[in-house]
Amino acid sequence: MIGLNIARVLAVLFFLLWMEGRLAGPFPFSAGWGDIITGVFAVPFLFAAIDAKHEGAIAAWNLFGTADLVLAIFFGVTSAEGAPLQLFHSPPGSAAMQYLPWSFVPTVLVPLYLIMHAIVWAQLRARRTGSSRVIGTARPAT
Repeated sequence: MIGLNIARVLAVLFFLLWMEGRLAGPFPFSAGWGDIITGVFAVPFLFAAIDAKHEGAIAAWNLFGTADLVLAIFFGVTSAEGAPLQLFHSPPGSAAMQYLPWSFVPTVLVPLYLIMHAIVWAQLRARRTGSSRVIGTARPAT
């Protein structure tokens, strides 16, 4: 699950949309940098997950990645032109995210990554409690 977050470095595309004038406000910067940081740090944590002594750092990374997604949702909604919850008035806001192929991000990728972060959290919790009900992990019979 951690390794799949490496693809989040492709959020550099948010900056390209901003440079083209298709995204504005805080959304492209928050979503872009948060995803890039999460994706870059997924590489060392992918290998650190093997050793139980890095659980705290992995939990912090997981929390950061989850918070980034929640914050991106917040900025996306509050930057949308004409939305009842619009707080940031800098056209075109997050309008590009409403049309294909970009609509794939909030409708598929963000929920998928939130689910992955929940699974990482569940695996860390199960590892701490010694539970054998860790997703994708088998314990030898004793």
